[in-house]
Amino acid sequence: MARVNRMSVQKRLRERKKAEKAELKREMRERRDESPPESAPTSDVASRDDLESYGLVDPPGDEPASS
Repeated sequence: MARVNRMSVQKRLRERKKAEKAELKREMRERRDESPPESAPTSDVASRDDLESYGLVDPPGDEPASS
């Protein structure tokens, strides 16, 4: 008889753990959905100023004169 009771206790523990995991997942999803869009990166594309600072593009006043 003790074995049957122990199995039901284990089953309840598994079910509780599963329910807690689902609740945590719901909470994390709510937090992610509520987060402001400003926290997300704005763009992965470099601006002209970034390219000039890396030396990949010449600054606008330094263009050679063609004759």
